[in-house]
Formats: sequence, C-alpha cells, structure tokens
Amino acid sequence: MYDRDILCCAHYAGKSYCKVKTEADSSDHTEHSHDDKPRPYWCTVCDKRFTRKEHLTRHSTLHTREHSHRDEARPYLCTVCGKRFVWKHHLTRHSMLHDTGNVYSCNLCEKSFSCQRNLDEHMNIHIDKYKCTECGRCCYNSQHLAEHRRSHSGEKPFECGVCSKRFTTSRNLTRHSRIHSGEKPYKCDVCHKAFKELYHLRHHMNIHRRTYTCMECGKCCYGSQHLAEHRRTHSGEKLFECTVCSKHFTTSSGLDVHSRIHSGEKQYQCCVCDEGFRWRRTLLRHIRVHTGEKRYMCHMCDKSFIRSRDFNAHIRIHTGEKPYRCHMCDKAFNRRDSLHTHMRVHTGEKPYKCRICNVAFIQSGMVSVHMRIHTGEKPYKCSLCDKTFIYSSTLRQHKRVQRCN
Repeated sequence: MYDRDILCCAHYAGKSYCKVKTEADSSDHTEHSHDDKPRPYWCTVCDKRFTRKEHLTRHSTLHTREHSHRDEARPYLCTVCGKRFVWKHHLTRHSMLHDTGNVYSCNLCEKSFSCQRNLDEHMNIHIDKYKCTECGRCCYNSQHLAEHRRSHSGEKPFECGVCSKRFTTSRNLTRHSRIHSGEKPYKCDVCHKAFKELYHLRHHMNIHRRTYTCMECGKCCYGSQHLAEHRRTHSGEKLFECTVCSKHFTTSSGLDVHSRIHSGEKQYQCCVCDEGFRWRRTLLRHIRVHTGEKRYMCHMCDKSFIRSRDFNAHIRIHTGEKPYRCHMCDKAFNRRDSLHTHMRVHTGEKPYKCRICNVAFIQSGMVSVHMRIHTGEKPYKCSLCDKTFIYSSTLRQHKRVQRCN
C-alpha cells in the first residue's frame, strides 16, 4: 500500500508539516538497517524513516528551532540532571549514565557511554578509522572528520544572516545566532533560570543536587574544579603568579584575565562593530548598545540604564547616599570611580596627556576639551550674537556680560 506514495516530513520557514511525496520524487531511498518493517513515513530533512506517523511528527520538532527545546517537544525528563528527551527509550538509555553499573565502557581509556552506538563511534578514534591526513587527529565519524578538515582549509560554509559572520559548523552558527536573538533554550525545571548552552544547564543542575558542596560554608558549586577553586578562598592559597607583576591568584582563569592588562589582548570582538574587549562580560554589556536594551529602570523617574553599576549610582541621586568617602579630606561621592578621580587631586597624578603638547590632566574628558585649543573647535554658540566659544563656562560668562549691557 506504500508503493506509490510516501508520507514525509518537510521543513520550511521554521515550520514542520506533512506532505505526500511519491517514489518518483526520490531515487535514493534506503532500507532500514535493523529490521524489515515497512517505514512509509520519511523525513526529508535528515532522510530518517518511521513506522508510525506520530513518530515522524514528534521527530520533525527536532528540525524546528523554535520548538526543538520546548518542554512539550521533549516530554521525557531525567530527574537526576534535568535533561529532556523526545523518546522514552532515549531517556532510559541516558539514565544508564547515572547508574555506573550499567554503562558501555571503553576498555582502552575507561570512558563510558549510554549506548553501544556511541561506544562504537568512540572506538573509531582509537583505531584511527577517521584520521586527518594533515595533522593526524582522529575523529569519531565521517561528519566529524569533514568538519575538522575545514579548520585546515579555512572553509566556513555557514553564514549568519544578521552580521554575515561565517562558521565551519552549523552548531557554531546556531550558538552564535543566540547573541542576536537573546534565545536561551535550555531552562532549569527547578528555578526556571535559562541558558544558551546545554553544558551550562548541566553545570547549573549540580548546584541544585548539591553534588559539589563546600564543607566549610555550605556553598554549592557546579563542578569539582569550581569547588577546588572556591576552597582556596578559605585557605588563602594563591597558586597562580603573574610573571610580569608577581601578583598571585586563586584560579588560572583569574591569572589569564589579569594577563590581558599587560598584553593588551582583546580576544572578545563585537560582531557588529568589530570593537575588541578584554573581558566577555564587557562585550555582552557592549552588545546592548547595538540592541538598545536597557534592562535597569529607575522606579522613581523611569530613566533606564545599560549597566547595573550606572543604575545603582543613579539611585543614589534620589536617596542622597554617598558611600565613597575620601580619607584625606572627607569629601564623599556616590560613585567609586568619582572617588578614584578625586584622589588624583591629592596624589598629583595626571595620567591623561595631550598627544600634541604633552599637557597632562586628571580626567580623560579634560583632554578632549583641551584638544579644542589645537583644533580650533568652538562648540558653544551665543544665541544673542552668534559668537562661539571653546568652553561652556566662557559662554555663560559672556551671556552675563551681554545681559548687563
């Protein structure tokens, strides 16, 4: 009964639907490798076949980005780690990972897997089945090898439709796209916190399960390394030393971040304007400039801010709080950076220099104002006589004289 027509899943414009496809539409049908059951329901995206229409319907959600990570698309939940699955037998197989006595283990490196197929693919690495001829790296299947070869050829076939940045794999493009969309498809079922990456959710679930708990303060960490690093805050141990200034750090990542101050390295680049940043958090904050997102809103005057630091400083304008006090003259400020700038009055430090005449200033903004002397720029114009001035203070003084006359 299935000789002429094959019901198949199609993927178009982000939506899945069923249509009828004839045998004439495709000449490369493949029989299922495990049994001889008729599989008339065929997915045109990945060529996978199914015996039942509802199996095809559920499978089709995997190809639809906006549905693939919703709870209704993956109804089977692992109660140990929070991972969801489309099929019940996938959950059953996954559960073996949590039962250390019922897994498929590699006898060469002792790595464990939830099913025989994953172990077989892993074994391909040991037997050099898919080996790169350029660098000798062993991959676990032909697709993995094809993706790896692009790292040598420089081929990047996957392009972002927003910023035109290109990638070697579709996975990397999908991850990158979340920068523009703000999509966080991986959601914690306990506290509803959302994440862009699945491994971030898995680490987060360790906190709820209290897998890695500090015995001294009870803090829950997301991994063994995180716990080891946290314990050093109690012991005061700082293993990592900067070779330039000899400053010590409790973590290697802390040292890496610090080293960028000396090297000037800016490894995080904005995909919109190509501006570089030393820290990822600074890049994420900068991206809000392009998106226009101002998530911090004052409930007193409705003014909004990109950064929480600016928002907190603004709130102090309403409250009158000035928590940052100079220990030399008792002058107080509502911002920490304002105090740092003020301290230069006492120390005499003038770190900002004019590149033309080398005159030094306390603040960077003073250099910009000073440069008008060299450029001849006079941005302040009198509305009475059209005379222009370099400084706003000079304009105010001029207006007072005009009124007196």
